[in-house]
Amino acid sequence: MSQVRGAAAPTSGAQDYNSVDEEALDRAVADVREHVLDWAQTPASVRAEILQRIVDDTFAVAEEWTSAACIAKGYDPQSTEGGEELFSGIGTFLRMAQSFRHSMLDIASTGRPHYPGPVRHKPGNRIAIQVVPGSAFDKILYGGMTGEVWMEPGVDEAQVRSSQAAAYQSPTTHAGVSLVLGAGNVGSLGPRDVLSKLFAEGKVVVLKANPVNEYLVPYWERAMAALIERGVLRIVKGGAQVGSYLTHHQGIDDIHVTGSDKTHDAIVFGVGEEGERRKAKNEPLVTKPVSCELGNVSPVVIVPGEWTRKEIIFQAKHVATMVANNAGFNCLTPRIIITHKDWAQREEFLAALEEVFASIPTRKAYYPGATQRRDAVLAAHPDAHEIGAKDGDVIPWTLVRDVDAADTNDICLNVEAFCALTAETALEATSVVDFVQRATEFCNNVVWGTLSMTLLADPRTLKDPVTGPVIEEAIADLRYGSIGVNLWHAMSFAFSSTAWGAYPGHPITDIQSGTGFVGNAFLFAQPQKSVVRGPFVATPAPAWFATSSNSGVVMRKLLAFEAKPSWLKIPGLLVAALRG
Repeated sequence: MSQVRGAAAPTSGAQDYNSVDEEALDRAVADVREHVLDWAQTPASVRAEILQRIVDDTFAVAEEWTSAACIAKGYDPQSTEGGEELFSGIGTFLRMAQSFRHSMLDIASTGRPHYPGPVRHKPGNRIAIQVVPGSAFDKILYGGMTGEVWMEPGVDEAQVRSSQAAAYQSPTTHAGVSLVLGAGNVGSLGPRDVLSKLFAEGKVVVLKANPVNEYLVPYWERAMAALIERGVLRIVKGGAQVGSYLTHHQGIDDIHVTGSDKTHDAIVFGVGEEGERRKAKNEPLVTKPVSCELGNVSPVVIVPGEWTRKEIIFQAKHVATMVANNAGFNCLTPRIIITHKDWAQREEFLAALEEVFASIPTRKAYYPGATQRRDAVLAAHPDAHEIGAKDGDVIPWTLVRDVDAADTNDICLNVEAFCALTAETALEATSVVDFVQRATEFCNNVVWGTLSMTLLADPRTLKDPVTGPVIEEAIADLRYGSIGVNLWHAMSFAFSSTAWGAYPGHPITDIQSGTGFVGNAFLFAQPQKSVVRGPFVATPAPAWFATSSNSGVVMRKLLAFEAKPSWLKIPGLLVAALRG
């Protein structure tokens, strides 16, 4: 059955908005516009001080912020889910603030951020700059993990350095007012986008909260009070009508949205038949710059090998965590698992995955439209495996097995379900090398979107003189903004020094996963994608695994560490992690 390709369609939030207070919105835009030049002329050293206060204020409000989010999502704040919410909802924002603060200090000292390196040459006339680990602390806390930012073809290291921190080389040229249309699923997304606009691009910001999580606005206001008091940030509430008013506001210079491709098209071209006509003719209603992060049918490619039972269990927990995190309401949740049809351990892995799902309590489907999106998949695949309890708005983990890879119109390959659901498809191939090449082509040309993906391969296969180089070629060839190798691609989002966004090159008439990058704390001008890597089996398992029994304790210690790093905090953090 043919499907409309893309991310989840826009859904209404907690309440409907039938009116727009235009005067209040005009005032918010005017307030920040008044400070455009002041912000452009604010020295990097002062910006570093502002970021330090944001770190302090965010840490001070963290428990209240987390409790509010857990109540809305049906979690116990002290549980594994609560620990997950604490770090994904707040910790990643705090880490980004720290990353930008370090870059501000570098700019104040020498004019540009200093990346740790090394710099490596990659296929396609590209260089990749390692940005993780960025410190001795990173080497301990994120043991075995690395992160690289790959540049556009033809960009050499001299060009990277000369083009870094462009908004600080000519501040008034980059000055302006940005509208950030916040996402409703993860509490850190809107605030992170605010930091990217202010500290990477040099803009002042009006942030419109999404109705789904606008209950977090009081905590955002406390966390970012230093920006609000300085007049460079205003936060407003409202539904689609408010968003529409602001996107067309003459005081707004550019727009950033985190959501779906349908949201992007509604903003740029309008809605209904008239919007479709405008899109077909490339006649946008909004011509100001629009950057966006819009979701993905994120694939996980499993390279066949001879895995031990320990490896099978670890990777089953790894993949289950990717789906369970935030109840599946992430743009980076894997939606399609790609296996080799003749992999001897295919059934063993899928059975282990279902066993892990059965051990994870099912979660509240708090995001609007989840049941309808899930039902649409089940209508096409009534034999889907449902795992775990179903009770009211709590829905089971759902795995659709053996999707026909030849049916390129299948909903599982084309539509981001945006709920606690993933699918599996198997490719026919004559060898491991053939599978890797076919999987690369399948991801690039069949699976919808270009935001993020993960590739899992055991260390023996990676080191093999035949298969290893082919996998490295695949990493180079995959057209995704972030790629994880034995590490969930979400870590590219979490690290903040890596760049997060769609693979570049989408026209506005086929925007797919979006355009532009956030994070990118080293302020590179021409990133193409990020690649993060981790150990095939980590001991202990990361505290962010959904199977962790001590996540709440570990994440609180990690948050305290990120807020104020100290060697004295390392032993307690490691002991807590070992108990997980």
